[in-house]
Amino acid sequence: MKKNLFYTAIFALGMACTFTACSEEDEPNPNPSPDEPTTTSAYDLDYTADNAAAWGNYMYQTALLLDQDATSLYNAWTSDYEGNGPYATIFKDQTSGAYSSPLACIQEMVESGMWNIANEVGTAKIQDPYNTYVSGDHEGGLYAVESWFSWHSRDDYTNNIFSIRNTYYGRIDDNDVSKIDGDLSAYNSYSDFDDAGDISENSLSTFIASINSELDETIKQQIFAAAKAIQAIPQPFRNNIDSEESVAAMDACNTLASTLLNELLPFVNTLSGAEYTDRLDAIAEQFVDVVVLPTYQDLQEKNRTLLDVVNQFRENPSDANFENVCNAWLEAREPWEKSEAFLIGPVANWGLDPNMDSWPLDVNAIVQLLESQNWNEMQWSGDYNEDSETIGAAQNVRGYHTLEFLSFKNGEPRKVNN
Repeated sequence: MKKNLFYTAIFALGMACTFTACSEEDEPNPNPSPDEPTTTSAYDLDYTADNAAAWGNYMYQTALLLDQDATSLYNAWTSDYEGNGPYATIFKDQTSGAYSSPLACIQEMVESGMWNIANEVGTAKIQDPYNTYVSGDHEGGLYAVESWFSWHSRDDYTNNIFSIRNTYYGRIDDNDVSKIDGDLSAYNSYSDFDDAGDISENSLSTFIASINSELDETIKQQIFAAAKAIQAIPQPFRNNIDSEESVAAMDACNTLASTLLNELLPFVNTLSGAEYTDRLDAIAEQFVDVVVLPTYQDLQEKNRTLLDVVNQFRENPSDANFENVCNAWLEAREPWEKSEAFLIGPVANWGLDPNMDSWPLDVNAIVQLLESQNWNEMQWSGDYNEDSETIGAAQNVRGYHTLEFLSFKNGEPRKVNN
């Protein structure tokens, strides 16, 4: 998730609702006085016969850009990155000057990858909505929750933690999803949750364990504790922002982030001796070949499927096809969230993270674009500059969350008749 700088401006929208409690009954813009006219906000917009064609076209344009970005990202790692060959080779072999040594690669994995997303989940994705809500700004707290249209916040955040786990273990666990669908409270620790062989021989975990087993044990316990705490938040997170479970999840993620930054990274920094080079090099290769590339391939394939499903909806709008889009969105979302522990290289340098995952949305601008149908406003050109207002404006009306807004309402697929 790339957090937008216009964050506070979104909450200055003329919303009609006043939230008094965080509960299942909270809905955007309820009308407390049925005899009085209800003020309609951009968030209340529904699919109707009048906007149906534009709505379907907007969904398609958004899915098309997601497909293009996912393909560009995969190709950059496997084919060529800015004329320097595959980024996979740049990382593994430390070519083109991006990385000076295998140690530099491991440092990037820890600080720019694992710590960065642990910190983001704890402080931005959970703590920011919590702080806003408990300060009395209930409306602001609600709209700060990422993925609240689909009610998928909790699984998004858990997959972020599993992206840390995959990076640290040097392997993707295909059983994660089925286990999440069950009940993580059934597992006491990572040792109960993990299957035999989940941790690769050429993983950062195995290497750290061979030198400092106590630190490795702490990290493995804290990764699982963070995932378990997030899954313990009652569904949906948007209705339970101020719950005890949310505070526990926030604390677990922040504890993990602190360990990664203040214990693991300093320890990794001591591994500069020549005797460690071959092991670090093997870890970097395992990370790229077994974690990064399969994740990005999955991302590319599932976004292509998402595009096809969205196009089917555009050509034949129906409740069933709305549901198909929502299911395809959830499928395409998973590999993205499981890639957030390695938002390095092309995804960062080319602005693909905010292209695909900018949050919060500028919902007013989305509604204006739906009316104008000037789809060129979704695109930008030239070198990426995160401070560019022009680029930011384009990124605020595209990506996963724009398609989520157009496809879901209150955690369910939208309907064609409203």
